[in-house]
Amino acid sequence: MHSVTAPVVVIGDALIDELRDSSGTRDFVGGAALNVAVGLARLGVPTTLIAMIGDDADGARIAEFLNQHGVGFVRTIGPNGTSRAISDRRAGEPRYIFNEAAQKRAIEFGPETLQAIHDAPFTLVSCFPFDDLAQVGLLTASVPPGRRRMIVDPNPRAGMLHSRERFVRGFEAVAELCELVKVGDDDARMLYGTDLDQLVSRLADTGVPHIVGTAGRDGAFVRSGDETVTRPIADLPGEVIDTMGAGDAVLASVVESLIANGVPDSNDAWGAVLDRAMLVAGATCRHDGALLREP
Repeated sequence: MHSVTAPVVVIGDALIDELRDSSGTRDFVGGAALNVAVGLARLGVPTTLIAMIGDDADGARIAEFLNQHGVGFVRTIGPNGTSRAISDRRAGEPRYIFNEAAQKRAIEFGPETLQAIHDAPFTLVSCFPFDDLAQVGLLTASVPPGRRRMIVDPNPRAGMLHSRERFVRGFEAVAELCELVKVGDDDARMLYGTDLDQLVSRLADTGVPHIVGTAGRDGAFVRSGDETVTRPIADLPGEVIDTMGAGDAVLASVVESLIANGVPDSNDAWGAVLDRAMLVAGATCRHDGALLREP
């Protein structure tokens, strides 16, 4: 068992998910990075989230939620308040609308942030503004040279995307520094207009050592060097209620395995990591909301 001397650091978004459906309007604390940070904490990994919130009631609610789950919080206070993602499910497919705070989010890379990144065994980045190349520059400069210990999930959101070309450039600049990158079929379509296998091959060709691909009902796989290991979704009792947060649950479970046992060095070891991740994602999908659940 590898001992964790400092928390895993997660950098990215923290927001309020405003869900509108036939039963009315409900608010959840969310954001992909926040989901992963809380998921890691629920799996027993000490974790610190670095994210922007507002000096307002929504920001206080996010901070309290993180505190309840034992997640450390290095906050940037944003000038536009706290990010909100409105998910309107009243007319079939959900439509997403993001407020100004979400569209203009940014992280201050001050002394506390830089120290947290320097000390962490892994820095995990999810739903970061990769199309803000100044932010990308600050992020890449924050990583101690010579060690691959970043993990990235690009997690683009159409309502927060200012430039697809810049986002791809920023994401790939960070991916070059990564031990592991997680991508989904939505990422491949939105960013590259290709399928998931083509995106994974592209990342492997640029030198990313390990790539986790999530393909919804088709399960997940990992490409490690020239080898690919695939696992189907878990067959668990109960109905799938909400797939929101499934990809974040997969990522949290994979990172917990890396922290506990080191980076796998065989197909069997990667298979065990994916088996566990599929169980965690399956359990998460059998509850409302994106909070990670264990089977």
